[in-house]
Amino acid sequence: MRTSAVMCASSEDRVVDCGEGVRLLLHHTPPNGNARGQVAVLIHGWEGSGMSTYILSVASNLWNAGYRVIRLNLRDHGRSHHLNEGLFHSCRLAEAAGAVQWVQENFPNDRLVLGGYSLGGNFSLRIAAVAEESGLKIERVVAVCPVLDPKETLTALDLGFPVYRAYYIRKWRRSLTRKKAAFPDLYDFSELQSFASLTEMTNYFVQKYTKFKNLDTYLNGYALTGDRLANLKVPSRILLVDDDPIIPARTLENIARPDSLQVEISPYGGHCGFISGYRLQSWLDDYFPDAFDENHDFAIDRKHEM
Repeated sequence: MRTSAVMCASSEDRVVDCGEGVRLLLHHTPPNGNARGQVAVLIHGWEGSGMSTYILSVASNLWNAGYRVIRLNLRDHGRSHHLNEGLFHSCRLAEAAGAVQWVQENFPNDRLVLGGYSLGGNFSLRIAAVAEESGLKIERVVAVCPVLDPKETLTALDLGFPVYRAYYIRKWRRSLTRKKAAFPDLYDFSELQSFASLTEMTNYFVQKYTKFKNLDTYLNGYALTGDRLANLKVPSRILLVDDDPIIPARTLENIARPDSLQVEISPYGGHCGFISGYRLQSWLDDYFPDAFDENHDFAIDRKHEM
């Protein structure tokens, strides 16, 4: 991770206004000596952050390739819990798009590309889908193992390998503890220990802390299924994995497939893993710069050669 350390030493933290009083934390790394006039905005997965290892790894490769890099933290991620009173939920699209708008306004001469993992991939595609109406000029999007159907993903987490469920429950509880510490008079999470599943936990927070009438309405609010991507104009690529235990590839049958959207499926990789070689490095480190290249061919439905 030596390269990541060098990149982080060249980075600055910025708290930016994303509209309607919402503030988000991002990490900005100016381009190095190989500057190529491109800015990449990277969005982490749920309960990850702009400092997650997988984000730092691909960010370092992009930075070494001459990109300006923005590592965006979604609300209540990356120790940003104190910035906004309201809790994070996955339908808070406007503020994430507002952060990308800030990037565009502050670096207007840079070609803007957007990439995300898991829930961050879901956000990236939804931002791209509203780019035209939002005045965003995004050149390309890469979404790795994006959440396609949140209801299926929630079911997979609760009924699949128990380690995944325990991991996310533990991380969510830790995040909510930080939120309460930041706003002790606003939140009472005394029931945290009573939930044995993510479905129960999510339903509780939807009912108590959002305006959605029920869990299904909330989950449908950020699903990529149906016509959500029908008007997508930005050249975009979804990378899925046949053996992903969290994002079932079969869900592809339920999403719109405009000409701008490429889907690529790897037979192996788990959920955002993609480890190869004796050094156990992710081949996504090279995948992102290649996919963001404006001269790269966005062919449809290729299988990745491992």
